[in-house]
Amino acid sequence: MMPETKLIAKPHYMILDGLRGVASFMVVAFHLFEAHSTSHLDQVINHGYLAVDFFFLLSGFVIGYAYDDRWGKMSIGDFFKRRLVRLQPMIIIGMTIGAVLFYFQDSVLWPAIHLVPVWKVLILMLIGYTLLPIPLSMDIRGWQEMHPLNGPAWSLFFEYISNILYGLFIRKFSKTALSILVFLSAVALIYLAVTSPNGDIIGGWSITSEQLRIGFTRVMYPFFAGLLLFRIGKLTKVNHAFFWCSLLTIIVLSVPRIGGSEHLWMNGLYDSLTVILVFPLIVFMGASGEIKGKYATRICKFSGDISYPLYITHYPLIYIYTGWVADHKIPMSQAWPFALLTFVSSILIAYTCLKLYDEPVRRWLKKKVLLKNN
Repeated sequence: MMPETKLIAKPHYMILDGLRGVASFMVVAFHLFEAHSTSHLDQVINHGYLAVDFFFLLSGFVIGYAYDDRWGKMSIGDFFKRRLVRLQPMIIIGMTIGAVLFYFQDSVLWPAIHLVPVWKVLILMLIGYTLLPIPLSMDIRGWQEMHPLNGPAWSLFFEYISNILYGLFIRKFSKTALSILVFLSAVALIYLAVTSPNGDIIGGWSITSEQLRIGFTRVMYPFFAGLLLFRIGKLTKVNHAFFWCSLLTIIVLSVPRIGGSEHLWMNGLYDSLTVILVFPLIVFMGASGEIKGKYATRICKFSGDISYPLYITHYPLIYIYTGWVADHKIPMSQAWPFALLTFVSSILIAYTCLKLYDEPVRRWLKKKVLLKNN
C-alpha cells in the first residue's frame, strides 16, 4: 500500500452542506409527527422519509467531488480510513446515547424494555460501534431494526456499502458504464416503489430479504446518480440558490400522501420520481449557487455542521417521545410543547456532540491515522 499522502482540502459546496442540514431538521420533525399518526396516510410531513435518499444523492455527489481526482495520490486503504474518520466517531456516540437512554423508553409500545439485561444492551452497543447489523434473534425492541439502540444507523450501514463499492470498483467506471448502472438502478427503484404493498419506498432497516432489497435499491440509484451528476453536470449560475433549494426540499418532503389507500402506486411513483428527478435538480441548483453575506454563510455552515450529528443522535429521544405519546394518547395539539422541547433538545445534544466530541476526535484521528506518514 502506498503511504498516505497529504491532500489539499477542497472548498466545500456550502449550499449543499446547508441543504443537508435542512433535510436533517425535516427528518426530526417527521419523526415527531410520526408519533401521532395512525398510518402513513395521515402522516404530517408525509414524505420526510425521502430525506434519507436525498442524503445518499448528496453523498454521491460530494464523494465524486472530493475523491475522483485523487486516485493515484491515494490508495484504497487511505480512502477507507478517511471515510471512517469522517463517519465513525458520530456512529459511536450515537450508539452510546441510544444505550444510555434505552431504559427511559419503556412504554406500551415496548413493554419488555425493563426486562432486557444490561449486559445485552452493552453488547448491542459494542456491535453498534462497528455498524455491523444484528440478526433478528438479538432484537431487544420488537421493531426488527438492525440497530435497535439507534434505528437511523441503518442508512449509515448502506452508506458504507456504497462507499466500499465506489472505492473498490465503481470509481473506475467510465461515464457510459456509470450511466448504465444509474439507469438500471432507477428502473429498480421505480419498480420497487410502484409495486410496494404500502405505496412507498420506506424500509431498509432490518436484516430480512425484503428489507435488504429495499435498502440496496434505495442507496444504489441516488448515491451513484449523485456521482454521475458530479461527473457530467455543467454547473451554471443560480441566484438565491440556498433559499430556492431549501424551499423545494421542504415542499417535496411535506407533500401529503398521494393516491390514498386505493391507488398506492401513485404515491410510489411520486417517491421514485422525486428521488430520480427532483433531488438531482436540487443538488444541481445548490452546487450552481453561491452564498453571499456573513449571515447566510453562518446559517449554511451551522446547518451543514450539525446535520450529521443531528441525524445520528436524535432518534433515542424520539423513542422516548413516541413512547410517551403512546402511553398517554396525547394529540399533537396538546403535545406540541413537549415536541418542541424534544426538537430543541435534539439540536442541543447534536451541537454538544459536534463541538465537544466529534470535531476534537476527528482532528486527533487525522493527526494519528491520516497524517502520521507525512
